[in-house]
Amino acid sequence: MAGLAAFCVLATGCSAGGTGTRDEGAAMTTPVERGIPAPQSASPEPSPARTVDAVALLRHDPKVSRRIKADLKPCAEDAYPVDTSYGNLTGGTAPDVVINVMTCGDAVGIGTYVYRSQNHRYVNVFANEQPAVYSTIDRGALVVTQQVYAQGDPMSYPSGEDVVTYSWGNAKFSERYRVRNSYSRAVGGGVKATPVPLAPDQG
Repeated sequence: MAGLAAFCVLATGCSAGGTGTRDEGAAMTTPVERGIPAPQSASPEPSPARTVDAVALLRHDPKVSRRIKADLKPCAEDAYPVDTSYGNLTGGTAPDVVINVMTCGDAVGIGTYVYRSQNHRYVNVFANEQPAVYSTIDRGALVVTQQVYAQGDPMSYPSGEDVVTYSWGNAKFSERYRVRNSYSRAVGGGVKATPVPLAPDQG
Protein backbone atom coordinates (compact mmCIF):
# COMPACT_ATOMS: atom_id res chain seq x y z
CA MET A 1 0.00 0.00 0.00
CA ALA A 2 2.86 2.38 0.74
CA GLY A 3 4.30 1.69 -2.69
CA LEU A 4 0.94 2.40 -4.32
CA ALA A 5 0.65 5.70 -2.46
CA ALA A 6 4.15 6.73 -3.56
CA PHE A 7 3.28 5.90 -7.17
CA CYS A 8 0.14 8.03 -6.98
CA VAL A 9 2.09 11.01 -5.70
CA LEU A 10 4.70 10.77 -8.45
CA ALA A 11 2.15 10.35 -11.24
CA THR A 12 -0.12 13.13 -9.90
CA GLY A 13 -3.03 11.02 -11.06
CA CYS A 14 -4.52 9.90 -7.77
CA SER A 15 -7.01 12.09 -5.98
CA ALA A 16 -6.52 13.16 -2.41
CA GLY A 17 -10.28 13.23 -2.09
CA GLY A 18 -10.65 9.46 -2.63
CA THR A 19 -13.09 9.46 -5.59
CA GLY A 20 -11.30 6.59 -7.29
CA THR A 21 -7.94 5.54 -8.64
CA ARG A 22 -7.91 8.43 -11.12
CA ASP A 23 -9.60 11.85 -11.21
CA GLU A 24 -10.00 14.29 -14.05
CA GLY A 25 -6.96 16.54 -14.17
CA ALA A 26 -3.32 16.72 -15.06
CA ALA A 27 -2.83 12.96 -15.16
CA MET A 28 -4.84 12.80 -18.39
CA THR A 29 -2.26 14.99 -20.14
CA THR A 30 0.71 12.76 -19.28
CA PRO A 31 0.89 9.89 -21.78
CA VAL A 32 2.33 6.57 -20.73
CA GLU A 33 4.75 5.51 -23.45
CA ARG A 34 5.92 2.18 -22.09
CA GLY A 35 4.27 -1.05 -21.17
CA ILE A 36 1.19 -0.77 -23.42
CA PRO A 37 1.20 -3.35 -26.25
CA ALA A 38 0.01 -2.34 -29.68
CA PRO A 39 -3.59 -3.42 -30.40
CA GLN A 40 -3.85 -6.64 -32.40
CA SER A 41 -6.66 -8.03 -34.49
CA ALA A 42 -8.40 -11.07 -33.04
CA SER A 43 -8.00 -12.95 -36.34
CA PRO A 44 -6.18 -12.06 -39.56
CA GLU A 45 -8.39 -10.81 -42.35
CA PRO A 46 -8.00 -12.47 -45.78
CA SER A 47 -6.20 -10.43 -48.38
CA PRO A 48 -8.34 -8.79 -51.10
CA ALA A 49 -9.93 -11.21 -53.55
CA ARG A 50 -7.88 -12.04 -56.61
CA THR A 51 -10.18 -12.57 -59.58
CA VAL A 52 -9.79 -16.05 -61.05
CA ASP A 53 -10.58 -17.48 -64.46
CA ALA A 54 -13.33 -19.82 -63.28
CA VAL A 55 -13.70 -21.64 -66.60
CA ALA A 56 -9.97 -22.36 -66.86
CA LEU A 57 -9.88 -23.45 -63.22
CA LEU A 58 -12.66 -25.98 -63.82
CA ARG A 59 -11.19 -27.28 -67.08
CA HIS A 60 -7.81 -28.00 -65.45
CA ASP A 61 -9.30 -29.55 -62.31
CA PRO A 62 -9.12 -33.39 -62.35
CA LYS A 63 -11.94 -33.53 -59.76
CA VAL A 64 -14.42 -31.96 -62.20
CA SER A 65 -16.24 -34.63 -64.20
CA ARG A 66 -16.02 -34.99 -67.96
CA ARG A 67 -19.75 -34.29 -68.19
CA ILE A 68 -19.36 -30.87 -66.57
CA LYS A 69 -16.32 -30.03 -68.67
CA ALA A 70 -18.23 -30.96 -71.82
CA ASP A 71 -21.02 -28.56 -70.82
CA LEU A 72 -18.59 -25.69 -70.23
CA LYS A 73 -19.48 -23.89 -73.44
CA PRO A 74 -20.35 -20.21 -73.91
CA CYS A 75 -24.03 -19.40 -74.08
CA ALA A 76 -23.39 -16.33 -76.22
CA GLU A 77 -20.03 -15.19 -77.54
CA ASP A 78 -17.69 -15.42 -74.51
CA ALA A 79 -20.43 -15.53 -71.84
CA TYR A 80 -20.20 -18.81 -69.92
CA PRO A 81 -22.98 -20.09 -67.59
CA VAL A 82 -20.76 -19.77 -64.51
CA ASP A 83 -21.34 -17.81 -61.30
CA THR A 84 -18.36 -16.98 -59.09
CA SER A 85 -18.36 -15.79 -55.48
CA TYR A 86 -15.46 -14.83 -53.20
CA GLY A 87 -15.50 -15.01 -49.41
CA ASN A 88 -13.91 -16.39 -46.26
CA LEU A 89 -15.04 -19.99 -45.78
CA THR A 90 -11.89 -21.82 -44.66
CA GLY A 91 -10.03 -19.17 -42.67
CA GLY A 92 -7.18 -18.95 -45.14
CA THR A 93 -5.03 -15.94 -45.97
CA ALA A 94 -6.83 -15.44 -49.29
CA PRO A 95 -10.57 -15.48 -50.06
CA ASP A 96 -12.08 -18.81 -51.07
CA VAL A 97 -13.83 -19.15 -54.42
CA VAL A 98 -17.29 -20.69 -54.92
CA ILE A 99 -18.13 -21.60 -58.52
CA ASN A 100 -21.58 -22.65 -59.76
CA VAL A 101 -22.00 -24.14 -63.23
CA MET A 102 -25.44 -23.87 -64.86
CA THR A 103 -27.20 -24.72 -68.09
CA CYS A 104 -27.60 -21.95 -70.64
CA GLY A 105 -31.31 -22.28 -71.37
CA ASP A 106 -32.89 -22.39 -67.92
CA ALA A 107 -30.00 -21.72 -65.49
CA VAL A 108 -30.17 -25.15 -63.86
CA GLY A 109 -27.30 -25.65 -61.43
CA ILE A 110 -25.43 -28.76 -62.56
CA GLY A 111 -22.30 -28.45 -60.44
CA THR A 112 -20.95 -26.43 -57.53
CA TYR A 113 -17.38 -26.22 -56.25
CA VAL A 114 -15.27 -24.53 -53.57
CA TYR A 115 -11.62 -23.69 -54.14
CA ARG A 116 -9.14 -22.82 -51.38
CA SER A 117 -5.86 -21.00 -51.90
CA GLN A 118 -2.92 -23.22 -50.96
CA ASN A 119 0.71 -22.51 -51.84
CA HIS A 120 -0.32 -19.76 -54.27
CA ARG A 121 -2.74 -21.97 -56.21
CA TYR A 122 -6.40 -22.89 -55.85
CA VAL A 123 -7.29 -26.41 -54.71
CA ASN A 124 -10.72 -28.05 -54.96
CA VAL A 125 -11.99 -28.71 -51.40
CA PHE A 126 -15.71 -29.29 -52.14
CA ALA A 127 -17.73 -30.53 -55.10
CA ASN A 128 -21.37 -31.45 -55.76
CA GLU A 129 -22.34 -32.40 -59.31
CA GLN A 130 -25.94 -33.46 -58.76
CA PRO A 131 -28.43 -31.58 -60.96
CA ALA A 132 -30.37 -28.61 -59.61
CA VAL A 133 -27.71 -27.62 -57.07
CA TYR A 134 -26.43 -24.16 -56.13
CA SER A 135 -24.08 -22.88 -53.40
CA THR A 136 -23.77 -19.55 -51.64
CA ILE A 137 -21.62 -18.01 -48.90
CA ASP A 138 -23.58 -16.98 -45.83
CA ARG A 139 -21.72 -15.40 -42.89
CA GLY A 140 -18.70 -17.64 -43.27
CA ALA A 141 -20.66 -20.82 -43.94
CA LEU A 142 -21.23 -22.74 -47.16
CA VAL A 143 -24.94 -23.14 -47.94
CA VAL A 144 -25.88 -25.69 -50.61
CA THR A 145 -29.42 -25.80 -52.01
CA GLN A 146 -30.53 -29.02 -53.74
CA GLN A 147 -33.95 -29.56 -55.30
CA VAL A 148 -35.74 -32.78 -54.38
CA TYR A 149 -38.04 -34.86 -56.61
CA ALA A 150 -40.54 -37.46 -55.44
CA GLN A 151 -42.02 -40.23 -57.56
CA GLY A 152 -44.53 -38.76 -59.99
CA ASP A 153 -43.21 -35.19 -59.78
CA PRO A 154 -43.38 -33.33 -63.10
CA MET A 155 -39.96 -32.29 -64.29
CA SER A 156 -41.03 -28.66 -64.11
CA TYR A 157 -41.77 -28.69 -60.37
CA PRO A 158 -39.90 -30.60 -57.65
CA SER A 159 -41.49 -31.60 -54.36
CA GLY A 160 -39.11 -29.47 -52.33
CA GLU A 161 -35.54 -28.63 -51.58
CA ASP A 162 -32.79 -29.49 -49.12
CA VAL A 163 -30.78 -26.58 -47.75
CA VAL A 164 -27.57 -27.88 -46.21
CA THR A 165 -25.12 -25.72 -44.25
CA TYR A 166 -21.47 -26.76 -44.08
CA SER A 167 -18.66 -25.45 -41.90
CA TRP A 168 -14.91 -25.84 -42.32
CA GLY A 169 -12.85 -27.82 -39.81
CA ASN A 170 -10.05 -30.41 -39.79
CA ALA A 171 -9.19 -29.48 -43.40
CA LYS A 172 -12.64 -30.37 -44.76
CA PHE A 173 -16.27 -29.25 -44.92
CA SER A 174 -18.69 -30.99 -42.57
CA GLU A 175 -22.46 -30.81 -42.55
CA ARG A 176 -23.71 -28.63 -39.69
CA TYR A 177 -27.44 -28.81 -40.21
CA ARG A 178 -30.03 -29.56 -42.88
CA VAL A 179 -33.41 -28.02 -43.66
CA ARG A 180 -36.07 -29.68 -45.85
CA ASN A 181 -38.54 -27.30 -47.50
CA SER A 182 -41.64 -28.89 -49.04
CA TYR A 183 -43.58 -27.03 -51.74
CA SER A 184 -47.35 -26.77 -51.66
CA ARG A 185 -49.41 -28.27 -54.49
CA ALA A 186 -52.59 -26.47 -53.47
CA VAL A 187 -51.83 -23.20 -55.28
CA GLY A 188 -52.15 -22.32 -58.95
CA GLY A 189 -54.21 -25.22 -60.21
CA GLY A 190 -52.57 -27.87 -58.09
CA VAL A 191 -48.94 -27.01 -58.77
CA LYS A 192 -46.95 -24.27 -57.14
CA ALA A 193 -43.88 -22.92 -58.83
CA THR A 194 -40.58 -23.50 -57.06
CA PRO A 195 -39.63 -20.54 -54.86
CA VAL A 196 -35.91 -20.81 -55.59
CA PRO A 197 -34.25 -19.40 -58.72
CA LEU A 198 -33.28 -22.86 -59.99
CA ALA A 199 -35.16 -24.73 -62.66
CA PRO A 200 -35.00 -28.54 -62.73
CA ASP A 201 -32.74 -30.39 -65.11
CA GLN A 202 -34.25 -30.92 -68.54
CA GLY A 203 -32.29 -34.03 -69.25
